[in-house]
Amino acid sequence: MSPDQIVVTVIGLAAIAFIVWFFWLGKRLGVKVAVNSSGYQEAMVLVKGGYTPDLIIVEKGKPVRLNFLRTESAACSEMVMFPDFNKSAHLPEGETVAVELMPNQPGEYEFQCQMGMLRGKLIVED
Repeated sequence: MSPDQIVVTVIGLAAIAFIVWFFWLGKRLGVKVAVNSSGYQEAMVLVKGGYTPDLIIVEKGKPVRLNFLRTESAACSEMVMFPDFNKSAHLPEGETVAVELMPNQPGEYEFQCQMGMLRGKLIVED
């Protein structure tokens, strides 16, 4: 192998390792949601190339209101779905849409766009 081929191979392997770490092994920071004065655990979720935050921690047995604000025009982000709660919502660009849930069981519940490309997770704790 020539020195150029070795350098290209090493750079390629480093890029693959970074991609694997970033998408699958990187630890995501979750947002723990507090109960507001109206009794809801409420959080704002920005929809732009993904969900921010994409990991939301709530308490079981208390209602949750997630306010989604979509700031992009990509077709994939037009809808958010919560399959475990049998809920979905259309997200018009530039508008805030509230999705209300009642998490009665602890666990991890995924939410996603209709194509499954944008993903988030709702963690329900005791």
